[in-house]
Amino acid sequence: MKILAIEFSSDHRSVAVLDGGRLLAEQTVTEGRDTAAVALIESALGQAKVGRLEIECIAVGIGPGSYTGIRAAIALTQGWQLALGVKVQGVDSLEALARGEQAGGRRGEVTLAVDAQRGEFYLARFELSDDGIRNVESTYLAKRKEYESLLAAGRPVIGPSLGDTFPAAEHVGSLAAGRGDFVEASQLEPVYLRQLDFVKVPPQREIPPV
Repeated sequence: MKILAIEFSSDHRSVAVLDGGRLLAEQTVTEGRDTAAVALIESALGQAKVGRLEIECIAVGIGPGSYTGIRAAIALTQGWQLALGVKVQGVDSLEALARGEQAGGRRGEVTLAVDAQRGEFYLARFELSDDGIRNVESTYLAKRKEYESLLAAGRPVIGPSLGDTFPAAEHVGSLAAGRGDFVEASQLEPVYLRQLDFVKVPPQREIPPV
């Protein structure tokens, strides 16, 4: 199955093309909001020598991370599925980051951190071993004090919030290759653990004709 993987949850935005679990091409840029997403996709497809119509599944990183970037990736995925009927999978970006660290040789327990703004951080803990990755503690919102206490205690903390490692489309795609939990693209939502603090504006009151 040919997979197009999109990971826009950080300023290091990437697109990869895979055939099953085999990476064919990956393109990464660091422009953040200024990323030319369609051009990036076309570049990866061209490098892989794979046409749009050959893509059977789109795997998209759903965060946590840049809400704007994730929404842009989801919108692209929704449009692609609507036009061509491809399969779709949403992949946790921190799980993809853990997969990348494990593939790169890191072992042991590690806390992954993403700046959630407002003095808060998304944190998740994974155990990385020769056999794969295991989620020890699911993603949660933590105050800055807890984040800084982990750093002060010398705990291994890595991730976009420290600017040292970022989720990559390659690992979003490799996780998707081993799964079959396809979804409707319209159901995709960014990982966002805060309670929504806005309400929809009520419809305007109808004024009867004079």
